[in-house]
Amino acid sequence: MTVLIFAVMAVAAYLLGGINGSIITSLRLYRKDIRNYGSKNPGLTNFYRVFGKGGIPIVVLIDVLKNAVPVFIGGCLIDRVGGNALLGRSFIGLCVMIGNAYPIYYGFRGGKCVMTMGIILFFINWRIALATWSMFLILLLLTRRVSLSAIIGVFTYPLLIGLFGLGGVQVLCIAIASAIFLVTRHRDNIKRLLGGTESKISIHWPRDS
Repeated sequence: MTVLIFAVMAVAAYLLGGINGSIITSLRLYRKDIRNYGSKNPGLTNFYRVFGKGGIPIVVLIDVLKNAVPVFIGGCLIDRVGGNALLGRSFIGLCVMIGNAYPIYYGFRGGKCVMTMGIILFFINWRIALATWSMFLILLLLTRRVSLSAIIGVFTYPLLIGLFGLGGVQVLCIAIASAIFLVTRHRDNIKRLLGGTESKISIHWPRDS
């Protein structure tokens, strides 16, 4: 029964993970396809750079729901039949990431999984999620580069899983695989970082009146 639930939820997670909030919002709200603008990547960062912050809440809402639902439900089902819920949520989370990166709906051209990882971590372990997000945001403030912050910050996830021995070796392996998968999605960014051409985001600090 547990194996069947894993299999069914893996497929469901992949299919739901393939739903892209940036593509849906750009087409519905702006009548433009985000994949034709900026870096042509249908992720949140490129959406912000192209369209600004106006549609960001819609993108985030879609992404939260499509990432959270399979991880949460899958973990509950696996826990109910006596399986390792943390292992289930970690595995299903990786399947969601694969769906986000290679969606069947969009010709297998998807996002880079930064927002996806950030969301599913809250349903794997909220303390690790907060630590990973904190590392990401600190790096972002220091470097102003989303890609570099994500590439380094994501390893907080497997590091803490291993440090606190959560879920056993299988969960640690999935955490490492998830982090490496996110890094591989940033191959082009890594090339630009090495070449010194990776763009920065603008961070505006409030001024005293």
